[in-house]
Amino acid sequence: MPQRKTPMTYAKAGVDIDAKSAAIASLVKQLRYRRSGRGRMMDIKGQFTSLIDFGDVALTLCTDGVGTKLLIAEAMNKWDTVGIDCMAMNVNDTICVGAEPIAFVDYIALDRPNPEVTEAIGMGLQAGAKMSDCEIVGGEIAVLPEMVKGVDLSGSCLGFVDKDRIVTGADIEIGDVIIGLPSSGVHSNGMTLARRVLERNGIPLDQKIPGLRGSVGEELLTPTSIYVRQVLKLLEGTQVSGMVDVTGGGLRNFVRLKRDVRFDVSRPLTPQPIFKVLQGLGGIEDREMYQTFNMGMGFAVILREDDAKEATRVLAKGARVVGSVVEGEGVGSSGLDLDYSSY
Repeated sequence: MPQRKTPMTYAKAGVDIDAKSAAIASLVKQLRYRRSGRGRMMDIKGQFTSLIDFGDVALTLCTDGVGTKLLIAEAMNKWDTVGIDCMAMNVNDTICVGAEPIAFVDYIALDRPNPEVTEAIGMGLQAGAKMSDCEIVGGEIAVLPEMVKGVDLSGSCLGFVDKDRIVTGADIEIGDVIIGLPSSGVHSNGMTLARRVLERNGIPLDQKIPGLRGSVGEELLTPTSIYVRQVLKLLEGTQVSGMVDVTGGGLRNFVRLKRDVRFDVSRPLTPQPIFKVLQGLGGIEDREMYQTFNMGMGFAVILREDDAKEATRVLAKGARVVGSVVEGEGVGSSGLDLDYSSY
């Protein structure tokens, strides 16, 4: 009888999210300088983007990258969608506080100039800019043969929001509902684990697996969904308590918003087939899956129950109520017996 493989985890694949959190804390504690006058950072904790005091409005500024999804793009020599991912990772963070993304700069580091690759990356960036109505105003290409092997892609996004319309999560109440917006697939988080699962099972990226739309590599390169337009439309007429970009950390991202309530995702969205494939091949436990991947829910909106019907109509595209805010702390799923106490 064959020996059962040890369940795979993100940490065993090389990415320990708890160690990452400790590294972030060690860095942030050194960043104590605060400027005076206009343009000071606003002291609003737990958000997905920073806020800067600029008179009657707050500017937002965030930065993120595509991660090891780029290794899949390199292996398949398909670079025309990762620019969408780069835009998405930033603009989706921006809207979490109710801000509209307006300007973006990209940063590409590579070991050697390759116009075909950078042109294809530019195609994706342009597509992401149109999807989010966010203009790319500049960027940088750095050739670093002694530091970089391949290509790295990241960017930063500037947004703005009227101060009286900032969504912080402070207004979240017990009884609020959680509306989940479907992801397009794995997006741009957990790719190190996904790649390790395929490697351990000897599955090449061009292999087709029953239930997937194409090859496994094509599935993993499906661009990250951009939620800007529907979320900003919702904010025009609906009071929202909090918003979550479900990226690295999965469900644990909810904990960032408020500590003295519990977010119960009791009826989660159905994960796309790629998640079932990865879980089965890697023997990955549910707890690990839901704290590593988005598991079919790429974004979440929290608001009063009375507004849920109208919100799902505006958000459309498969959005529905997936749970509620209840007494307690942390986040979890009573339907799946999951519990997380920290981000």
